[in-house]
Amino acid sequence: MPNVHLRQLDEDMLVAGQLQPAEIEGLAGRVALIVNNRPDGEQPGQPSNAEMAAAAEAAGIEYRHIPISGGFSEAQVEEMAGLLDAAKGTALAFCASGTRSTFLWALARASKGIDGRELTEKAAAVGYDLSPIRPYLSGSCG
Repeated sequence: MPNVHLRQLDEDMLVAGQLQPAEIEGLAGRVALIVNNRPDGEQPGQPSNAEMAAAAEAAGIEYRHIPISGGFSEAQVEEMAGLLDAAKGTALAFCASGTRSTFLWALARASKGIDGRELTEKAAAVGYDLSPIRPYLSGSCG
């Protein structure tokens, strides 16, 4: 798989920084769903959502776009939770660095009753700090 640095958050969830369309084909068979958490045009040279969706379709991978900019809405958390619940295999979310995707994963899992401490530990194990969203995770972290 070309230069894709994937981090495993839980048994069904991977995160990554920015992917390139050419890297999507190498993910076929490893992931069933890709979630793009970047708004189009966030940085110069960033592939568009349409380019990423086309690459995923060509690879036979389900693809969704939940752009995150300036905070997380309840609708975005609910959408992510629903996608993770319905995924027919491993999901991969990406953004510029993987941080927003990790935050959204944690918020989605917490909305389904997963303990905030457990989520914090899993994220920390792969290099992500959930302290900015800790108050929004389950009551055990608030």
